Amino acid sequence: MGFATALSGLKAASTNLQVTGNNIANSQTTGFKESRAEFADVYASSLGGVSKTQPGSGVKVTEVAQQFNQGNIESTQNSLDLAISGNGFFVLADNVNLPDPNNPNAPVDPSVPSAYSRNGAFQLDSSGNVVNDKGQYLLTFAANGTTAEEGFSVGVFRPLTIDTAQGLPNATENINMKLNLNGAADLPAITFDPTEPLSYNNTTSVTTYDVQGNAHIASTYYVKTGANAWDAYLFLDDYGVTVGTPAVVGPPATAAVDSVIAGAAMVGPPVVAGTPNTPGTPIAMVFDSTGKLSTVDGASTKVDFVNVDLAGIDPNLSVDKMNFDLDFFGTTQFATPFSVNGLDQDGLPAGNLTGIDVDDTGVVFARYSNGGSKALGQVALARFQSNQSLAKLGDTSWAKTSSSGAPIYGAAGDNNFGGIQSSALEGSNVDLSEQLVKLIIAQQAYQANSQTITTEKTLIQTILNA
Repeated sequence: MGFATALSGLKAASTNLQVTGNNIANSQTTGFKESRAEFADVYASSLGGVSKTQPGSGVKVTEVAQQFNQGNIESTQNSLDLAISGNGFFVLADNVNLPDPNNPNAPVDPSVPSAYSRNGAFQLDSSGNVVNDKGQYLLTFAANGTTAEEGFSVGVFRPLTIDTAQGLPNATENINMKLNLNGAADLPAITFDPTEPLSYNNTTSVTTYDVQGNAHIASTYYVKTGANAWDAYLFLDDYGVTVGTPAVVGPPATAAVDSVIAGAAMVGPPVVAGTPNTPGTPIAMVFDSTGKLSTVDGASTKVDFVNVDLAGIDPNLSVDKMNFDLDFFGTTQFATPFSVNGLDQDGLPAGNLTGIDVDDTGVVFARYSNGGSKALGQVALARFQSNQSLAKLGDTSWAKTSSSGAPIYGAAGDNNFGGIQSSALEGSNVDLSEQLVKLIIAQQAYQANSQTITTEKTLIQTILNA
């Protein structure tokens, strides 16, 4: 009888309608991957094998296979919205190990992934953790330091946590000055005095910072002393600074080396003048006959200041001593007007969190109002040998199975992983026009199998009425 065959066709067509309907229903679901119903014919077997005249026993659904082709990427206004362009899944965890608030420096066990998703719509929870709408944590590779250059520990998972506390200040460690001192300038006629402009040729200033983020104005005055020779006087907040005294005799063990000038050992810390506008010992700058800087204080182009005691500047300051170098590399003495071709320092005051940036390799940076940044981690991605063998968990997420193979973890752009785009989401890969056509075909298949049942019924009724 053909009832069983037609019934199998009805079931297969019904499944196809359900799959197509599910695709249409999720045409706007972020990160959704469409499915297709795959069929196989059915034959009754016998001891002698399938007969050449066997009409077949119908059809069966062998698999509802998801299609992991790329969905369209749409821009958003949320920097925590992430989209993967290419291969890979976001790595999620239902539960994570967080630092102990009473002992933040204690080791933290890595978190264990529990799901994988293409839905990159993330947000912050009440504790500052980045989660999806189910509360699952986005996992990242732990940062080895505070900069991307220090790298990340691939395979060591940490939840991405956004710390809204102030950005830590950075003490100035390097002051770089690239100048041109006018070789044709006259020698000042009077003894150097920072309050008397006729006693020096030129001056520069730059704001530096101590370890607490307090600002200190570092001013340098330049006095021509002869042919190809200049003196530079350093002031911090109008207090002259004299570097330590060179160690001339005795083995190194006999002197505490607190200051170094261009690699030469110095005894004692730099001396800060007791009164404002009192100059310290000048730094001798010597140029060669072509106008290029030869030496600073008889050595290289850099002067190192170690253990500068700020209490001599402000007794109300209780802060670690400053340690910085003053580098004149690239400074010249040409017969052209004085110019500042480069003047910078690497210190920062305290700053507030202003935003989060994610680059195309998945590195997450916290940006602060002081101009600083901190690498928080690198978004972890996973890929599988067989995406279609992943277990469907719903909520556009999947879990590994024995058939999918173990997850392979890596970073965006590496080892066959796609890139990450911030402030964007991957839309559903469902083509509505295609699904509507499939819907019509599935409907026709369902009606045709229904007609087969109707025809079988008519034949049986005819036989019964004969």
